Amino acid sequence: MSSPQSRDIPLPPLSGGMLIAAGLILAAANFVAVLDTTIANVSVPTIAGALGASSSQGTNVITSYSVAEAITVPLTGWLANRFGTVRVFITSLIMFGVCSALCGMATSLSMLVVFRVFQGFAGGPLMPLSQTLLLQIFPKEKAAMAIGMWSMTTLLGPVVGPVLGGLICDWMHWGYIFYINVPVTLFCGYFGWRLLKRYDTPLVRLPIDRVGIALLIVWVGSLQILLDEGKDADWFASSEICVLGIVAAIGFAAFMIWELTERHPAVDLRVFRHRGFSASVITIVLAFGAFFGTAVLTPLWLQNNMGYTATWSGCAVAMTGILAVASAPLAAALSSKIDGRWLVFFGVMWLGVVTLVRTYANTDMPFWSIAFPLLLQGVGLPFFFVPLTGLALSSVDEAETASAAGLMSFCRTFSGAIATALVNTSWEDKTKYARAELSGLVDKAGHYASRLTNVGWSVDQAKGQISNLAQSQAVMLATNQLFMVVGFCFVFAAVAVWFAPKPTRIADTSQAH
Repeated sequence: MSSPQSRDIPLPPLSGGMLIAAGLILAAANFVAVLDTTIANVSVPTIAGALGASSSQGTNVITSYSVAEAITVPLTGWLANRFGTVRVFITSLIMFGVCSALCGMATSLSMLVVFRVFQGFAGGPLMPLSQTLLLQIFPKEKAAMAIGMWSMTTLLGPVVGPVLGGLICDWMHWGYIFYINVPVTLFCGYFGWRLLKRYDTPLVRLPIDRVGIALLIVWVGSLQILLDEGKDADWFASSEICVLGIVAAIGFAAFMIWELTERHPAVDLRVFRHRGFSASVITIVLAFGAFFGTAVLTPLWLQNNMGYTATWSGCAVAMTGILAVASAPLAAALSSKIDGRWLVFFGVMWLGVVTLVRTYANTDMPFWSIAFPLLLQGVGLPFFFVPLTGLALSSVDEAETASAAGLMSFCRTFSGAIATALVNTSWEDKTKYARAELSGLVDKAGHYASRLTNVGWSVDQAKGQISNLAQSQAVMLATNQLFMVVGFCFVFAAVAVWFAPKPTRIADTSQAH
């Protein structure tokens, strides 16, 4: 790969067919990176069993990837400035494929965890840099369409991941969870370099902020491990979790102080002084966290309580993507004509209203009663995600665009991790509470038990049936309560966007990371 050189005149745009091919390559690269954040979640028991480990030990497969990815995402801007945008992107993409192959070939859990760490390091830059290059190669009049394309892969990855992981584990060897990345990444890496190498950016030899990077690794790693293992360790009842919490808090405080006073920080936190950017980040943290929470909760509810297989729960959840893809071109077109705050408000509020409608779910619902609200939910996704990126980046100085985009990606990624931990813990706690309440109310007079024993059931069978009924309804109550909480999170996120002032310019996001 030749070193990128500074350019005095803009490069001619790619032709129509080559532009579409480059767009598809970048979208595919982003999709596999997002997909791998969730595809292993439902596969942990299968992987752990195959490698002779317990399920609790198997969660390290998820934790190791999440920690490594969370560390490299905010460093993407610095890496791209120092080594070149295209060079970092293609190297990350190829290394992601190589590490995926090594993960599939692992013969022990410790070996798999090590390869997952390297896979996470490689995957971190793919999300922000795929967005950067899309905006760099597409003409400005088509920039909104490029963001829409990128946004759909970001939003659909968490939905498809658990479903695809479950299907692979049901019908194939678990290694194919990782092998499926290999042909995509190698193909996209080879043709991506041939198409995009002329767009590589000039190098900026900034000093390495070793202290900032070290503090970032400490607090992000501690917090991510705390979130991943907190539920199984009973949170702060565990001394290990308490230590992780203290380390994360001290590390975060030290990181903030250092980065705000360092002349060449690895992560430029000064962009938060812009009210529009801060409001946009609050909106995306609340809204994406809420969306990710429902993406985690819905398959769990359908498979654990409604008796759905991985295939059928996947069909229900995948409904979200149908109208999301269909409405993306409209959202992209309107984002260049209408105040982005109105579009974001509509999209996020739509998601909130549909989620609140889902609070009336019951255990007797047929498939389409579950799937139809998910289908409608897809309408709001492009209106939330596409204009919000432009709104955030138009609020900062043009020289700060790279840092702002990297921080947005980091906050979005971390909000998903926090939402996953909160949803899993809250769902279990609310189910236990509802079960305790229902136990004293179900068949209090014993009429139902008497009917069962009269038709030939034993007393133990009758008690078991009543217990199962109470558990099923407890899960349903807990699910509806969480849908209500998530719905109001969307509403708060929709309101938060109005704290951003009206943008005075259209963001030039071609250098965003």
